[in-house]
Amino acid sequence: MAFRNFTVYMIVLGLSIVPVRSSDKGNKKVPLSTVIYESGKQGYHTYRIPALVVTSKGTLLAFCEGRKTSRSDHGDIDLILRRSSDGGQTWDQQRIVYEEGGTRKITIGNPCAVVDKETGIVWLTFCRDNNRVFITHSSDEGASWAKAREITEEVKEAEWGWYATGPGHGIQLQRGKYKGRLVIPCDCGDSKGWGNWDNKGRSLVIYSDDHGQTWTHGDITEKGMNECEVVELIDGSLLLSMRNYRGPKRRAFALSKDGGCTWSSPQHHDQVYCPTCQASIHRCSWQPNIILHSGPGGPGRENLTIRLSYDEGQTWPTAKVLEKGPGAYSDLAVLPDGRICCLFEDDGYQRIVFTRFSLQWLTDKRK
Repeated sequence: MAFRNFTVYMIVLGLSIVPVRSSDKGNKKVPLSTVIYESGKQGYHTYRIPALVVTSKGTLLAFCEGRKTSRSDHGDIDLILRRSSDGGQTWDQQRIVYEEGGTRKITIGNPCAVVDKETGIVWLTFCRDNNRVFITHSSDEGASWAKAREITEEVKEAEWGWYATGPGHGIQLQRGKYKGRLVIPCDCGDSKGWGNWDNKGRSLVIYSDDHGQTWTHGDITEKGMNECEVVELIDGSLLLSMRNYRGPKRRAFALSKDGGCTWSSPQHHDQVYCPTCQASIHRCSWQPNIILHSGPGGPGRENLTIRLSYDEGQTWPTAKVLEKGPGAYSDLAVLPDGRICCLFEDDGYQRIVFTRFSLQWLTDKRK
């Protein structure tokens, strides 16, 4: 990733020294871009699987997997966090949210967080070795985390094999019958074993109607789906964006009219490319009606692209490449002032980058 302007170093009490590679301070049309995690540093071989949320007070929480010894999806992997209280301008030192077994090959990963706007609590789900599900929470803007508890029996059927939360972010429903519900996107294998995802992979959500105290799962989708994220539509229904293993290299979408309990048959969208990779979906605003989508623009896992829909995901007429070259997993968030944030894997998994930009920059001033 080329430097857009010049390197500025900012030292803030309690925060680490962070190279800020460009700034939109004073000019909301120019994106800010900062390396949050870099391979080979802080005791980790590789950082992957970004997840990003904004707390009720506006603190940014940037999670990822810290992979100790290799780039592999399986091994000695910890759950890592960095926080920013100034909109991503500076970041505190990275910390471990959860690890297990010291140097043993235990995979802690697939972070997916959701903010309860009614209580201010941040709930963080993750998996152990992709078959057990855990949850923890923070009541102080991510500064500390409660002891993790296992919720596998609540959210996973015994016959399911592979299981993953997110990765990315969940949502709290704002409208309709299920207002207040916390929703976490997940995926699973519908039988034991690995591979052959076109026949085994399914998407689903888990949800809580009591502010995170208990969780249950909805129905799984049809086969061939995998990692997913969810957004609420104006009528209170849910739109699920899914990694697709069947048919064309296009994103698959499904609708739920009952808060995530059941899903329509997945449909491929010709305007949204999907090289069998995770992607993110997030509501930018209710009025005007704008939904954001991030993911590789192709070919393959390259040219990370932000797309906009003005009609509840029916069409995606606006698209802008955020970063040219290799780019894979990503997660979107929106700050209280409306600025858009994207946390993404860059340069062949060499780093995880945080970027911030305005809607005006994204649309080239188009409304």
